[in-house]
Amino acid sequence: MDHSEHPRLLPDELTDAVLTGATIYGPGDDSVGTVSHVHGSGSHAQVVIDVGGFLGIGSKPVLVPVSDLDLMRDGDGVVHGVTRWSREDLKALPEHTD
Repeated sequence: MDHSEHPRLLPDELTDAVLTGATIYGPGDDSVGTVSHVHGSGSHAQVVIDVGGFLGIGSKPVLVPVSDLDLMRDGDGVVHGVTRWSREDLKALPEHTD
């Protein structure tokens, strides 16, 4: 998927309501996880990404700063993100618990 033409989200869109459920893509455009929920909002928010598993079962939640994600909407308006981390990189992070 060519993300270069997708409009980036503005800081006021970096909220739990907008980001929850967004697919996160890593290197090679592989799906590496899904946004479970967000702590805070705006450019200082923290995003919980469910990594691995299937339909949320057996996945590992990890916490990353929203600033480490490139968040955007595709041509259909669907929110998604891109990160430099692979699925294995994210799985190596500590498990997040609320």
